[in-house]
Amino acid sequence: MSLKVIGTGFGRTGTHSLKLALEMLGQGPCYHMMEVIARADHAPGWHALCDGRGDGFASLLSGFPSTVDWPTTHFWRALIARNPDAKVLHSERPAEEWYQSISRTIFPALQRPQLPADMPEPWPGARAFQAMIVKLIHEDTFGGDLSRDNAIKVYDAHNQAVRDEVPPEKLLVFNSRDGWKPLCAFLGVPVPKTDYPRTNSTDEFRARAGLVD
Repeated sequence: MSLKVIGTGFGRTGTHSLKLALEMLGQGPCYHMMEVIARADHAPGWHALCDGRGDGFASLLSGFPSTVDWPTTHFWRALIARNPDAKVLHSERPAEEWYQSISRTIFPALQRPQLPADMPEPWPGARAFQAMIVKLIHEDTFGGDLSRDNAIKVYDAHNQAVRDEVPPEKLLVFNSRDGWKPLCAFLGVPVPKTDYPRTNSTDEFRARAGLVD
């Protein structure tokens, strides 16, 4: 595993758009939670890492020069230690805006009932995926408390920890509204002539996940 770019931002900070942007800039394929959904054997590997079992980073991230979003964000310190030359890309948005998004997308998905053992999976590996995100995000990231106050407290603390621990010359704190210019300058690549990607809105996420109002 040799990562060139490590994303440290929480989900719902424009990470899917950032994944596409990095791939457009020649830094892909970029590992994102979508990659776990597409690979039935990956969720158990990330769950094992949450439990402190094994060291599966190399196999899980083989062929990926960049990462954004959970599950890799949860292991940002370990990934930076293993890839000391990598650039660190920290996606953020204002805390209240972030909470309004995550509270209507990822949090409802975390609170769904576990799939019964006798029920067919909606996609291969769905049961293991559900167990992994509950462990990694609900329990290990937010301590089982998805309330607004706790979520924002955890979010702010994470953002500050990245700022405090990553050398400034290796770090870009990025808001997707800033578009191509700061990202391309950080990576040392030309600015594309196409628009910066804008994907995975709250409505798109909810529709894909089958969440209804």
